Formats: sequence, C-alpha cells, structure tokens
Amino acid sequence: MKIKPLVAALTLVAPLYATAAEFTLTDTATNTYVENWEITNQKLGFGNIPFSIEKVRLHGGKQEGVDIIVIKNGELEVTLVPTRGMGIFDVKKDGKRVLGWDSPVKEIVNPAYIDLESRNGLGWLDGFNEMMVRCGYEWTGHPGVDDNGQLLSLHGRVQNTPSSTIKVIISDEAPHTITVEGEVSERTFKKAELVTKTSFSITPGENSFSLNDILTNKSDYDDEYQIIYHSNFGSPILEKGAKVYAAASEISPFNSYAGKGLKDWQTYLGPTKGYDEMVYNLKPVADKSGNTLAVLHNKAGNLGVSMQYNTSQLPVLTIWKNTDTLQQGYVTGIEPGTSYAYNTKFQRPLGLVPTIHAGESKHFDLTYTVLSSSAEVDSAVKDVNKLLNGKKVQQVHEPIVDLSKVQ
Repeated sequence: MKIKPLVAALTLVAPLYATAAEFTLTDTATNTYVENWEITNQKLGFGNIPFSIEKVRLHGGKQEGVDIIVIKNGELEVTLVPTRGMGIFDVKKDGKRVLGWDSPVKEIVNPAYIDLESRNGLGWLDGFNEMMVRCGYEWTGHPGVDDNGQLLSLHGRVQNTPSSTIKVIISDEAPHTITVEGEVSERTFKKAELVTKTSFSITPGENSFSLNDILTNKSDYDDEYQIIYHSNFGSPILEKGAKVYAAASEISPFNSYAGKGLKDWQTYLGPTKGYDEMVYNLKPVADKSGNTLAVLHNKAGNLGVSMQYNTSQLPVLTIWKNTDTLQQGYVTGIEPGTSYAYNTKFQRPLGLVPTIHAGESKHFDLTYTVLSSSAEVDSAVKDVNKLLNGKKVQQVHEPIVDLSKVQ
C-alpha cells in the first residue's frame, strides 16, 4: 500500500465539471427536492465497471423523513446520510458490512427528534450510530459550560444539520469518478456563520473513498472552529485480539481510567460487560507532505481499514475504545481532528481551538481504504512503521488535562 498525496483527490474532482454528468437532488435556494432517484452506468452509457447511485427517503419511527444515498461502485456499497450532516452510515462489500457498527440506536434518526442539550448536553447520543460522524464545526468535544457561560453540547451541531444542497457528479471519462457534494451550514444570528462544502468521492472498482471538505467562515468577523472526524468500527473488524496502529510520536490517556489500559492501547478485548470507554490522545507523525496513516485490523490480520489524513489540517488523533457488550455498542473510534475530545475550554490552553478568519476557508481531506487480505493489511501496517522510522510511540502516563482538578 502506498500513501498517496491527498491533493490528488482534489485534482480528480476539479476537472469533472467540464466533462461530467451532474444531478441536483436538493437545493434550498431554488426549492429543489427530488425524493427518490437512481442512476446507473447503463443509463449513462458507461459500459465499463458497473455502478449505481440511488437516493431514497426513509419512513416510519424516528427515521421519518431521512434521506440516504446508496452508492455501489462494483466493489463497495456506501450509504451516505444527507439529513445527518452528510455522514456515512456504513460500508458493505459483497453484501456484508465491513465498516460500521451496531449501536443501540437502530434507526437513522431524523435530527428533528434530537435535543442536543438534553442529558446535560449528551443528547447527540440519541442519534449516534454512523460509521463516520463529523463533529464540529463551531465546537466539538465533551459537553460542558464554556468560559462565557454557554453550554457546549457533545460534539457540536453539524451531524444533526441536514444538508442544504445535494449534487451528484459523475465524470464522463473513465474511470468515471463519482462525487457527492453537500453544503451544511451552521448559521446563527450574532453567532457563527460557518458553511461546510462536503465532498465524498469514490471511483468504480476501487476499495477506497475520500472526503474533501471545505469549511468557510462567511461572517465579517473571525471565529473559532473545531472538527473531529469520528470514524467508528465494530464487527467484523473489531473483535478480541484486533489491533490498531497509528503513526504517532506520543500517546497519553484522556483520563485516569484510560491510564489503566495504556500499556495495551493497541489491542482490543472482546465484548466486556462493565467496560467503560477508554480514550487516548495521540500526536501524529507524518511524511514530508504532512500525510499520515492509522490502521485497524482483525485478529487474523486479513481484514481491516486504513485512514490517511494530513496533519497540517488535522494535527491530532483520538482513539476511542468502547469494548462494552454487543447490546450496549461494541465499537472503537479512530478520530483525526483539530482537537481532542475534551471540552473546548480545556483545549484553548493547549492551542487546539484554531481561528478561522473572516472569509477564510479551511480544507480537510481523508481517504479510507478497506483492506480485504493479509497482503493489504501487512502493506498498510508497513506504511505506518515506515512513518515511525524505527521509533516507538512514547507512552505518557499523565493525561494532558487533569480532569480531577476541574470537575
């Protein structure tokens, strides 16, 4: 496995507009909305690798009114959720889930049923069941009262904000890259005016996909922003003996409880009743272009996932180990971000609450790859070790924030 420059994903998308099939499915500015829609390579006259894109509206229960987009590229099947911040629900291969997890939340919940401030700011959990959740952008991290007295709910608002636009763009030229764009806005009078253009790209026949997001401050004033790409994996990858690798110089526990498992941070237990979550803060190392890598694989080492991202955009990494019972949600998170999972007020002194100037844009680029064989897993792990350059991840036993003194 070779680490590819992330800018390549951007150059793939840019030329599409000159020679591409483009479909607008939602646009609030023109009151455009297409409820159910489908396109295939046959309908477009593309006879190479078969692919399809389908938009469906869900009905019943708390999923009433939720839109999903299912993309089949001949290798993977990816379900996007425009109603929930353009998140990714799951990824399947050969009809079986490979990326995703089993949450106690069984429906894809419409944000209309979510009260983010319930349970002292933990209401976000009422809809948490996706493989990839954007946390931010106005704030992220654990809930708590900020220095100005405002309650900051868990992981921000973006994942519970429906996309104002949905466009599907398919290149006319082989290999017919498929791009789904959305626009998620966090606009509040006298507060934030942050607009994120989300972009999901996948090429027919390939086992990877990319996110290329652009956050823009539309306000006339500078603002803070935070983002965590909360990427969550359960079975079949997560199991007893599964292992995580990350190119990092240092790891520390989020709190004293996580410190108990620090020496075994790379390996996973099976479903364990009474296991509370253990969270770890990592400082990534990267190549000369800023690209770095994290890998998770099953016990046998023949199935896994890699995540590539850029440390100039996403300078820190969180690993969340939640190996509770299957019913409670057996899951781990690999989470690149601008910030760790502490409440915002604890991260400002760490320099992890960046500023976005008026009119400025910030880019976030990630590539996920499904690893379907021992050779692919081994190659990805070797890439991590190459970035480590013979050095071990240093274990720091004290949390970078002493929560016992601030709570």
